[in-house]
Amino acid sequence: MASRSTARADGVRLKALTRLLLVVLVLLICLPPHLLWRIFTRRSPWGPWFLGWAAKAAGVDVRTVGTRAPGQVLYISNHVSWLDILVIAGQTGSAFVAKADMAPWPLIGWLSTLNNTVFVDRDRRHGAAEQADAVRAALLTGQPLTLFPEGTTSDGRVLLPFRSSLISAVTPPPDGVSIQPIALDYGQQAAEIAWVGDESVGANALRIMGLPGRMAVTLHYLAPLHHADFADRKAIAAHSRDEIGAALFLPTERDVTGVG
Repeated sequence: MASRSTARADGVRLKALTRLLLVVLVLLICLPPHLLWRIFTRRSPWGPWFLGWAAKAAGVDVRTVGTRAPGQVLYISNHVSWLDILVIAGQTGSAFVAKADMAPWPLIGWLSTLNNTVFVDRDRRHGAAEQADAVRAALLTGQPLTLFPEGTTSDGRVLLPFRSSLISAVTPPPDGVSIQPIALDYGQQAAEIAWVGDESVGANALRIMGLPGRMAVTLHYLAPLHHADFADRKAIAAHSRDEIGAALFLPTERDVTGVG
C-alpha cells in the first residue's frame, strides 16, 4: 500500500514538473519577440499569447460561450484561481487590475508588468481617485482590461461581495469603452482548483499542475451593460454580480461594497 501511495505521489510530481517545464518553454519562445516589440515601442501581442499558451501547457482546456463585446472593453469577472488570468488573457488579450503587493513577487510580478497590469492598493481609501485614474488610463490604451471585484479568490462555490470603487473609472465610461461581465466556470473541479486559505502560490501551482487529466473551464461572455440603465458604480457591480451568479448557478448575497 505504501509503495502504491509513493508511486502515485511520484506520478503527481512528474506531471506537475512536466507541465511547469512546458510553461517555461512557452515563456522562452514568447519573451524574445515580446522584448523586440517593446524596443520599437509597439504594442506587443506576445504577452497575452504567452498567457494563453501557458494555460494549455498547464493542462487547461477552454471553451467559450456567448459573444465578446466589440472594441475597447472592461471585463468584470469572478475570481477562483491564478489560472483565471491565463484563461481570460488567452481568449481576450486582456490586461488586469491586481493588488499592489503582487508587483514585487519574483517572476510573477515581472510577467504581470509585461502584460501591462495595473497595480492598485485597495486598502488605501484615500488613493481611490488615483487608482480610478490609473484604470481609466489603461482602458484608453486600446487593450481590454479585466477587473476582479471580489478582491480575492473564492472557493468557486459562492460569489464574494463585489467591491465597486474601481468601477468608478468607467462611470461615466470613456468614449468607446464597454463593460461586459464574464463568468469563469471550472465545473466540478472548481473547489479543487480554487486558491484559498494560506496555501502559497508555489504550492498551489504545483498541486494544480499535478492534477490528473485535463482541466476544463468555460468562459461565459455575458450581455454587455448599457450604461444609461445604471445610475452608478454600485448598480453596475450589483448587476454584474447577479449576472455572473446566474450564469454559474451560484448563490449570491446582494451586498455590494464600495471599499477597495
